[in-house]
Amino acid sequence: MSLSESVTLFATCIGDLVTPETVEDAERALQVCGCNPTPATGTTCCGQPAFNAGFHRQARAVARVTARALSKTRGPIVVPAGSCAAMMYRHWPELFAGDRDEQLVRAVARRVVEFTAVLAAHCDELRAANLHLSRRVGYHDSCHMLRELGLSAEPRAVLGCIDGLELVPLSSAERCCGFGGTFAVRYPEVSVAMADSKLDDVVAEGIDMLVSADSGCIMQLGSRAARAYAGLRVVHIATVLREAGLR
Repeated sequence: MSLSESVTLFATCIGDLVTPETVEDAERALQVCGCNPTPATGTTCCGQPAFNAGFHRQARAVARVTARALSKTRGPIVVPAGSCAAMMYRHWPELFAGDRDEQLVRAVARRVVEFTAVLAAHCDELRAANLHLSRRVGYHDSCHMLRELGLSAEPRAVLGCIDGLELVPLSSAERCCGFGGTFAVRYPEVSVAMADSKLDDVVAEGIDMLVSADSGCIMQLGSRAARAYAGLRVVHIATVLREAGLR
């Protein structure tokens, strides 16, 4: 991705409704990296909750609106949520196979790129921003981002651009947070136990900030931390960049 390239920033449902400040942080980070982000308009959900629950017809109905809106944009489509990026890039072509919009969806899916994958290609620009944050942090790999998109080094490279930040390896880094969309609703006790298992590992390492690049995981782990782990923050990587001085 070249400098000054126009990109479309797809906020996702959680970004729109729950964490708009994270979307603002992501937009600023893209600007610092030399990109020209334009917010996606006319979009709804990527269809992942319905798709994961096996309701493919309903997932298509939701995703179709978003895909058609994104088809009218230009440049890469940057998604600051690993699971949504995986749904769009990997599963949309499967979901729309044989559909009247198959070719449109395939063209959109090819343009989807996860947020930290963009930033990792512009580490020189991030270092030039003189970022500093004296914190010991842990990083949580979301299941979809790690296993479906194969992104692990990229977010860690982005965190490595922050002077003073110590990234502490976690034994539970690749373990599921227990959210899984509708999984957390269907099996709440199991979901909470999985979240607590991860957070116990974080606390044992003396870390007070857990970072991720997936808004669903952050909502799951952050809500549990607020209830049962006083002093532990769970934040998006774009927020860490802002707190490190990204302006």
